[in-house]
Amino acid sequence: MPLIGSLVAFVVALLVGGLAIYVSARFVADVDDYSHAVVTALLGALGWALTSWIPLVGPLIALVVWVGVINWRYPGGWIKALIIGAGAWVSALVILFVVNTVFGLGIGAFGVPGA
Repeated sequence: MPLIGSLVAFVVALLVGGLAIYVSARFVADVDDYSHAVVTALLGALGWALTSWIPLVGPLIALVVWVGVINWRYPGGWIKALIIGAGAWVSALVILFVVNTVFGLGIGAFGVPGA
């Protein structure tokens, strides 16, 4: 049963991270595709996991990689990718606050650093 619980937690967190990226990308890049945002969240989380462990500079490199994934997946260049990333972070915090407060859950957002 713990494996199923972990899988459900992973999927919920991924969907929340995807929703946060979707909301931000919808406003910044005018891209209306939730599945694209979920895949972006998954790839961004993978990039974060592969680089954040590096001593001293890992989190900075991971953040650049995460914004780079957004830049690769959405139109508009690095500045728009940075704005989408910042918007996704704020969106994730709001979504998590509402979900965790209303439903009493303790979930996070997979694919959005720090959320």
